[in-house]
Amino acid sequence: MKIEFDEDVCIGMYQCVAEWSEFEKDKDRGKAVLNDAEEVEDGVFVREVPEDAELDAKFAARTCPVDAITVYDDDGEQLIP
Repeated sequence: MKIEFDEDVCIGMYQCVAEWSEFEKDKDRGKAVLNDAEEVEDGVFVREVPEDAELDAKFAARTCPVDAITVYDDDGEQLIP
């Protein structure tokens, strides 16, 4: 499973931070940060989700009020949102 985070869409509500420890607050910029992610295009970050963290990653994506977080299964099919 992969998670994609669009930093430009993020409005800094930090609900994802409460759901998954791999998101952190960057209060200086008013954005969340996805740890250990690779920037695949300008402002878009992707990383693999460990099997034991899949539920937390899904909750983080579901709680984002602006859909800045997208979750894909291992076949590349979009699961959330």
